[in-house]
Amino acid sequence: MNTPAATPALPALGPSPVAAGDLQLSLDEAGAAIAAALQPRGGQQDVPLAQALGRVLAADLLSPIDVPAHDNSAMDGYAFAGSALASALPLALRAVGTAFAGPPFQGPVGAGECVRIMTGAVMPAGLDTVVPIELCRVEGDPASGLVHIGPHLLQPGENRRRAGEDLARGKPALAAGRVLRPADLGLIASLGVASVPVRPRLSVAVFSTGDELRSLGQTLDPGCVYDSNRYALMGALQRLGLDVLDLGVVRDDPAALQATLEAAIAGADVVLTSGGVSAGDADHTRSLLARMGEVTFWKVAMRPGRPFAFGPVQHGGRSSWLFALPGNPVAALVTFYALVRPALLQLNGAAAEPLPVLQARCTQGIRKRPGRTELQRGIVSRGDDGQWQVAIAGSQGAGILRSMSQANALIVLDHDQGSVPAGGLVKVWLFDGLV
Repeated sequence: MNTPAATPALPALGPSPVAAGDLQLSLDEAGAAIAAALQPRGGQQDVPLAQALGRVLAADLLSPIDVPAHDNSAMDGYAFAGSALASALPLALRAVGTAFAGPPFQGPVGAGECVRIMTGAVMPAGLDTVVPIELCRVEGDPASGLVHIGPHLLQPGENRRRAGEDLARGKPALAAGRVLRPADLGLIASLGVASVPVRPRLSVAVFSTGDELRSLGQTLDPGCVYDSNRYALMGALQRLGLDVLDLGVVRDDPAALQATLEAAIAGADVVLTSGGVSAGDADHTRSLLARMGEVTFWKVAMRPGRPFAFGPVQHGGRSSWLFALPGNPVAALVTFYALVRPALLQLNGAAAEPLPVLQARCTQGIRKRPGRTELQRGIVSRGDDGQWQVAIAGSQGAGILRSMSQANALIVLDHDQGSVPAGGLVKVWLFDGLV
């Protein structure tokens, strides 16, 4: 695990929150401020290819070979010397054997001759053109008969894949910062590479705060709720391929909170908390964070989610980045997706890659005031006309996880956007790819 050696620098965001109250930021401003403060961690380690899925490539992966390694046929047909096409007359070539994918064809091929060839087979020496099997007529045995090729059907060199045309030796096959996907593993394997250099996994300590929270297995006293935030956030972190340190539930007590924070800083690169950042929360939370670092409290103009805190915290010569989310379950998860997820990818060295945005038609009107970003739970489906449509998924209350579980997307209503009529187009983030 790599941890910043010195206190990370924060961007200039304004007066101290302790003295002047929470900063008011749009969602875009908050994201930009976080991105400006963070630098990707250094370091790399080699891992076996089979263990590289989801890891961040630490250096450009250069191809050690040409791909394809040899000139080869792009299809099943007959290979011959393209110079024979200089005549506009139909060609009649004698087949002298068959070239299969694998070991090259070894027999000699003279003038007026051709070789039956399979897709991917190495082009026989001296031959540079392939006529597809369906464009010729064969008399007799396919491997030794007479092959008739009509005029004006193809040009010299057609249907031949040249060595290195997909990827030349020494050229980057994948760029540093790529989060490796299944197809990437196949590409790397096709190059004969058995291990890859990746960034060390980012480690994240997670805990929830609040006297009203109970852990699973405990008795649910009157006025209390089971802690759901920790499990949702740990699941989101695991989907990112990060190491997760579960520090449980911490009561609203200065000593307990300080001890947990110290343990988190000692064991993780990032500290992720939920609860304890609203204006009505206990003052000791803010006082403690002010003593342990340079945490800035924000009011982010978004719904759900509004209270948010971010900054470096230090203890014992070590430093970690702290992200403090609101306590309402949906608000915590939505704020994680909107602000924390891109920050963690950046810290882990992943190349910036905006989430794909889908345009969908609303099945109902959505009321919204300009001046804040709203991320509503939605269900995306195909309409009767085959176009994408999105419906509101249940109640949009910040504490109602059932509708978040039912949804398959977030409807993104931008900061300056107003109400949307039924049939209007909106942006959506699909959960497949986000979570």
